[in-house]
Amino acid sequence: MFITVRSGKSLGDVRQKFEDASAERKFGVQAIHNVTATLRSKGLVFDRTLYVYEVCNPAAAKKVLDANIKIGTALPCRVSIYLDGRDVVLETIKPTTMLKMFDEPSLSATAEEVETAIEEIMREAAK
Repeated sequence: MFITVRSGKSLGDVRQKFEDASAERKFGVQAIHNVTATLRSKGLVFDRTLYVYEVCNPAAAKKVLDANIKIGTALPCRVSIYLDGRDVVLETIKPTTMLKMFDEPSLSATAEEVETAIEEIMREAAK
């Protein structure tokens, strides 16, 4: 259901490598949410470090949206990058898992390609 990759590198290094690896695989970083800062700015105590990256491959997005516009509710793909003890964790819901909600078996190959690319990006970032 999830892809989870752990790294002993620094949070800053992992985040930068994630952005670089995304670009190398033609995934654009659409947004970066600093969830920790957002919650704190609302007066909430949140003692974890959490960033949520929204990434998208335009060609894959167009293909799935042409098939079923409702898939837009699951786009762009989100990857959480957070601290867990001394480790930096990268985690996402598998695109193949998300696709099952939309009953579009014709898009299975596309979901698998996106999933493979995102996992490669996460693993590259963790190195």
